[in-house]
Amino acid sequence: MSTNERQDEVRWLTDEEERAWRAYRRMVIAVQTRTVQDLAAHGLSEPDYEVLSTLSEHPDGSRTLHEQAAKMGWSRSRLSRHATRMEARDLIRRAPDPTDGRGCLLVLTETGWDTLREAAPTHLDSVRRHFVDRLDAEEMAMLGRIAEKVADER
Repeated sequence: MSTNERQDEVRWLTDEEERAWRAYRRMVIAVQTRTVQDLAAHGLSEPDYEVLSTLSEHPDGSRTLHEQAAKMGWSRSRLSRHATRMEARDLIRRAPDPTDGRGCLLVLTETGWDTLREAAPTHLDSVRRHFVDRLDAEEMAMLGRIAEKVADER
């Protein structure tokens, strides 16, 4: 297939589609950059906070490495490397998975719980300031519907 034939098959974005795509990308980058800067005051990266906050969703503060990787959209090896760095900071620890001899649990440590409790108000304030408070209720509802529709891989 020649380059010209491939070019003819490409579904190029319309001006409006490209404008929306670029605006979406700028929005995500801007919000992410600002919230990451605010988390840095607590010595946390965005992935650190994601690990801590999602582990805290379970009453015992633990989840299998496999479950956590799936929740974050990461490979197990990527999460394992990140978990090693978090372990060195005493934010989490690994424990044997009682249901799978080959697997492990990621468990929030007391330091991890304390760090999350300290960082959560800052993070929530940041999310409000850089995202939520910039939208009215109708825009927020619309964005929620759009996000769910785009995230659904049916």
